[in-house]
Amino acid sequence: MQIQHTIVYRVDGRYAGWPANYGVWSWGDEIVTGFTLGYHNDGGGFHARDTGKPLVTMQSRSLDGGLSWDVIPTPLLAPGNTAISADEHMSAPQGPVAARVNAPSPYPGNVDFTGPDFAMLCARTGLKAGAESWFYTSTDRCQNWDGPFTLPMFGELGIAARTDYLVDAPQRATLFLTSTRPDGGEGRVFCARTEDGGRSFQFVSWLRSDPSGFDIMPASLRLGPAGRRDGGGILTALRTRDGSGGADAIDLMRSDDDGVTWRRVSTPAPDTGTGGNPPAMIRLSDGRICLTYGFRDAPSGIHAVLSKDDGESWGDAIVLRADGGNHDIGYPRSVQRTDGAVVTVYYYNDSPNGERYITATIWKP
Repeated sequence: MQIQHTIVYRVDGRYAGWPANYGVWSWGDEIVTGFTLGYHNDGGGFHARDTGKPLVTMQSRSLDGGLSWDVIPTPLLAPGNTAISADEHMSAPQGPVAARVNAPSPYPGNVDFTGPDFAMLCARTGLKAGAESWFYTSTDRCQNWDGPFTLPMFGELGIAARTDYLVDAPQRATLFLTSTRPDGGEGRVFCARTEDGGRSFQFVSWLRSDPSGFDIMPASLRLGPAGRRDGGGILTALRTRDGSGGADAIDLMRSDDDGVTWRRVSTPAPDTGTGGNPPAMIRLSDGRICLTYGFRDAPSGIHAVLSKDDGESWGDAIVLRADGGNHDIGYPRSVQRTDGAVVTVYYYNDSPNGERYITATIWKP
């Protein structure tokens, strides 16, 4: 199997991480994704970043299927952050700046979700009790973002949204969100839906209402037409941790009634290493399902698994690379190019005391 690695963003002394916290969107061989940028610090704990310096959200775009990338500060307003130009950001001597508060507002619901250049991005303030979430929309392939727009709390102590949505119709979309557990810790995943173009959202169901440890960071795809109780199939992969002390894993849940009820169908990745890693799941053009994830135990690296039967069973793990410097890697997003190759974007390091950088692996399953 041919495997090619390309650099998305790498600068000495910087900490670039966690593409899975944002999203990935593609139009043919045009690919857009995001990541967090901060500063490296060897004494930063599990994640070797300098917590005394600010983080900013960056956006990377490739027009050639992942071979080369342009990176800019994401053109959006985040609550608590200043709107600044790319030139101002890059020239600031103290690094990223933050100042003006920009409060989320209700969404006007005047955008067609099925538009050819539409994208949605979900974000949050934290992971546990008190976390609030919001979203942005773009109608020009992420060149500009409108928002932030409010997501409801759904009666929970905290909502920690990351981008995972299914477009069902011009005014109908299904979102998969993570809430706190009843004790305020993270987390459990639920399905929510808008039928009015994002002006309002309704709770649909818990994927697992009471996980023994946590379920977080869903990745979803549709199996059948939306809105049909007899055919609205959905698959959602979950980053999960067993409360009894078992390995961090990735479980696959399935709904055959458009998200109303769920059952676990398989465990594509029984062990993702100490600390765990989220799934990136896509349907390939040949019908197979491809799931990629970071593996955080030695030898750390990026793995993939494939299914020919809609996730009922999975092949052996494909090791895309196993040369990571330590556990501080992964958080992938994946898309398929027009030529059938998969582009998997993630963060990585070559040594524990080296910078964290964003890279892409181009490979053909």
